[in-house]
Amino acid sequence: MTKSVQRMRRNEDLRKREELKKYEKFAKDEKNKRGRREVEKTEKAEPSIREDIIEGRNAVIEALKSDRTIENLLIAKGNTEGSIGKIIALAKERRIVIKEVDRRKLDSYSETGAHQGVIAIVTPYKYSEVEDILALAKKRGEDPFIIVLDELEDPHNLGSIIRTAELCGVHGVIIPKRRNVGITQTVYKSSAGAIEHMKVAKVTNINATLDMLKAKGIWVYGADIAGKSYSYQTDFKGPCAIVIGSEGKGMSKLTIKKCDILVKIPMVGKINSLNASVAGGIMMYEVLKSRMK
Repeated sequence: MTKSVQRMRRNEDLRKREELKKYEKFAKDEKNKRGRREVEKTEKAEPSIREDIIEGRNAVIEALKSDRTIENLLIAKGNTEGSIGKIIALAKERRIVIKEVDRRKLDSYSETGAHQGVIAIVTPYKYSEVEDILALAKKRGEDPFIIVLDELEDPHNLGSIIRTAELCGVHGVIIPKRRNVGITQTVYKSSAGAIEHMKVAKVTNINATLDMLKAKGIWVYGADIAGKSYSYQTDFKGPCAIVIGSEGKGMSKLTIKKCDILVKIPMVGKINSLNASVAGGIMMYEVLKSRMK
């Protein structure tokens, strides 16, 4: 091979390496741009939600009765009638600072638009661990009764489910950290304060958590229209976890596979799906009925 040919090949190799470097730099820049755009989109689509506010009379009363740390209480000026008087008395008992403010200020804080003239500023909600839920069942001498929510997005549904769960003797609710609503003002109000008496655990991976529960002898029941047995025919005695899917989509395919049994709710109308909180309520009462027999 002549020297001129060798030089040509070397130059060609150098040129290719330079082109490769340029392409890699271009690809990296594009990836960074996409990443920034995604972050901007997320920031616009998902405004920060405060978890340090409780609004509405019932929710605030339950917070005052619990051991929740309340920084101060905001009450609309001149509003001391009815249950507001009870709220003021409870706050004074606990030596909580009470501030009378203009109703417009309460409106600016409110997420639900229905603060009823009172808002409590609290420490952010403290989530429990799954182990805490299991420990509570053991302390009560009861078989674990757990609700698992698969990507529930509506805070009203979450609040309603927590309210029903508390009434039915559920030991705790498990939600995923991603793609699921957390404990917000709307959840507090929708639960009518039941959140103060319910353990809620946030987990990184719902399916791994279901595996862990199954390993501890807990049967996993999924509420799904494809179930072979009806809810009223199922014996829910013993340790159990009820999985409720998201609004519209239901449970994910992998979560369905993790369930020991799929259970359906009887329906005779033309609409073949139920609101998540309604489906959850029906399932929880079926468990309660089984345990009361």
